[in-house]
Amino acid sequence: MSPSNEHWTPLVTAKIAEVLADVPFSVPPSEFSSITSPDSKFALAIDHTLLKPDATPAQIDELCDQAIRYKFKSCCVNGTNVTQVSRRLQGSGSLTCAVIGFPLGAGATAAKAFEAKDAVQNGAQEIDMVLNIGALKNGNYALVHADILAVVEAAGTTVKVILETVFLSDEEKIAASFLAAEAGATFVKTCTGFSGGGATAADVLLMRKSVAYKPAVKVKASAGIRSFEKCLEMFKSGAERIGTSSGAAIVESVQVAAESY
Repeated sequence: MSPSNEHWTPLVTAKIAEVLADVPFSVPPSEFSSITSPDSKFALAIDHTLLKPDATPAQIDELCDQAIRYKFKSCCVNGTNVTQVSRRLQGSGSLTCAVIGFPLGAGATAAKAFEAKDAVQNGAQEIDMVLNIGALKNGNYALVHADILAVVEAAGTTVKVILETVFLSDEEKIAASFLAAEAGATFVKTCTGFSGGGATAADVLLMRKSVAYKPAVKVKASAGIRSFEKCLEMFKSGAERIGTSSGAAIVESVQVAAESY
């Protein structure tokens, strides 16, 4: 059972003050921050993504085939496509990732937990959930924590919590990151890509600083990442996973440029 709002409010307030204090912060070293080309190590940071509502089975198969070809970390899809992706990726080394409460995060907690459990039963190995943004902005930290905790417990696997940073102040980004870490999330993630805006180096750094007290919690940068240079910017700011629908294009464009040099 999640603690009450009376429990969380002073803890969140203290975390915000700590993170925003004018204290030097060095981004912890990452295996991806020194990458110089979209090589096999780069591929291990990529969640190859197709979340458009009009995605067809043929397009989902193509997504999977690209992930297999380039050895991307995962394919990230909507729940209806999880079984297809799980079967297509079987034995490839690439994981099946499902989004939960996507893209609004405003569904009932019980529904999100059921959705996560169902996705895992259908083959999902990672879960990307959208937090309850309205509850966060209203200061209902108990509900935000309980919502994430329910999905973490139902999934029993890697859970990435999408903050939808485009809607949040810095204080709210810190609060969300802290609550996600406290609820057992494996990653905090920037955006869905469905609400405008996108990942920024400043947001990634702020989120990394917010969860630094729990070294096992990582940051995923997502939305608007369409070039290798943008990926590098995210890595150097503290991201250890990238969500993008442009993974294959990034690899292919760099390969073509190298071959034509």
